[in-house]
Amino acid sequence: MNTKGVYLSALAEMFDAKLLGRDLIIDGVASLLGATPGKLVFISNSKFAAELEHSKALAVIVKSTDDLPQNRSYLLTSDPNLLFARVANYFNPRVQSTQSIHPSATIAADVNVPATVEIGPNVVVESGVQIGEFSQLKAGVFIGKNSIIGTGSILMPRVTIYADSIIGSRCVIHSGTVVGSDGFGNAWAGDHWERIPQIGRVVIGDDVEIGANTTIDRGALDDTVIESGVRLDNLIQIAHNVKIGKNTAIAACTGIAGSAEIGSNCLIGGGVLIAGHLKVADRVTILAGSGVPSGIAESGVYASGVPVVPHGTWLKNMVHFRKLDELAKKLKGLEKLITSKQVNQGE
Repeated sequence: MNTKGVYLSALAEMFDAKLLGRDLIIDGVASLLGATPGKLVFISNSKFAAELEHSKALAVIVKSTDDLPQNRSYLLTSDPNLLFARVANYFNPRVQSTQSIHPSATIAADVNVPATVEIGPNVVVESGVQIGEFSQLKAGVFIGKNSIIGTGSILMPRVTIYADSIIGSRCVIHSGTVVGSDGFGNAWAGDHWERIPQIGRVVIGDDVEIGANTTIDRGALDDTVIESGVRLDNLIQIAHNVKIGKNTAIAACTGIAGSAEIGSNCLIGGGVLIAGHLKVADRVTILAGSGVPSGIAESGVYASGVPVVPHGTWLKNMVHFRKLDELAKKLKGLEKLITSKQVNQGE
């Protein structure tokens, strides 16, 4: 953590913002409720003005100062959330490689480890692996044969990378994630299942971040592809041959079935279930808890499912739900009857 203080005017110049008010020294970022006078906070709009009144924060990132207290210093920007992220990264940069190899690590004899790389306790690196400069393999990481780890990538403790996987540069993969395990491929032989070998790879682009305990299956024949800039949350399942376009962000507990293709710059909420062998266009937003049984051809916001209701109301609705087919048949019968009467009356 960078705890050295810096003037607000310097932050404004650094990140192309406008300073209004006193030029205070800032030594970090915080939430509105948890802030102390030396911390910088942000609010997305004026509805948080009341909370700001009760906050100890003296410096605030905002889009507009309308309806806000006058006894604060403000950094004005068109996107407060983005500026806050950049300032937070300034004060909290990623930990750099220790440029050391722990004596308990097991590294195949043919693997060239650059001097700038960090390899932690009990790491296993198999034959044919390529490791980029300044990469960090934390404790218990496993890298399978012939895999590639790009420059500056960080693999947190207990990440497992199966053979032949490709990880781009500046990626961050969090603990428990498994990349390159077999996809769910089986053929029914009449009275039992027979395994279909999964011989594709997983190919991950640059600047990808993957949350804890996410699984990405290798392709059955072709590759599973995660393009550059993608953000994957915790506990996501990505099946074999899935393709995810650049800069798409997917929240926790989403499951994507085999051979689905997700476009670029998509936003997928938590707990979304996406069927296999379909395509989702670029710039699609899918709200949390949705099911996607078929392709989405146009950008936009999509949702499915039934919002939560009181249990008693749900039970009453279910009575009607069980009769939907019967009601539909009756409605069709009434439509035919009305049409028949109209014809007989010469309408």
